[in-house]
Amino acid sequence: MFRDRQEAGQKLGASLDLLQLKDPIVLALPRGGVPVAAEVAKALKAPLDLVIVRKVGAPGNPELAVAAIVDGDPPDVVLNREIVEAYALDDSALRVLIAQERPELERRRAVYRGKELPLSVAGKTVIVVDDGAATGTTMKVAIRALKRRSPRKIIVALPVAPVDTADELAQEADLICLNQPARFRALSYYYGNFPQLSDNEVLDIMALARGNADERRRSGVHTGKRSRRETGS
Repeated sequence: MFRDRQEAGQKLGASLDLLQLKDPIVLALPRGGVPVAAEVAKALKAPLDLVIVRKVGAPGNPELAVAAIVDGDPPDVVLNREIVEAYALDDSALRVLIAQERPELERRRAVYRGKELPLSVAGKTVIVVDDGAATGTTMKVAIRALKRRSPRKIIVALPVAPVDTADELAQEADLICLNQPARFRALSYYYGNFPQLSDNEVLDIMALARGNADERRRSGVHTGKRSRRETGS
């Protein structure tokens, strides 16, 4: 059990630091993954960014994902082909469903990023962090979208996930998972303190992480801070 998300991130950071990774970038799945990822980024002296995912629900069953949109420049759409085929959705129907969810993705981008572009992951070691994974669905979508952006390597870093989910994620990317219980309970069971996070708390954590990165840059430590060349602008 972890005291809180910060402790989980510190333990993940210590494990990842042993790997002596080259050019790491830490990406958090908001909201719960952000405080965990912030500690990982601090341990690795790596830049921190977000990977924002919006689920596209099936007709009449919004909890069942037929696809997901992953924020980027441009955004990536990842299809759940089994569900698409089960609902016999053609390209036109998919375009309508995806278009319905784009405004919410854009709202989240505006809240979390403002006008900032995502960090480029091309040629980098990308560490994708969340506070845990019950089914791993969102994490899988994020991985598949990131693979299209030419990273050197993708590492999934989780404090806890059930054994079967961990096995599935390990087939998608390298995996560091500190706790893999055979009988998985609610994610909150594995934390002493597990509050729901607000958008403002996410923004505060990200601002603090950027401040730490700026301080490292002034001290001469490379942070991988994006430039116009990196973002393609």
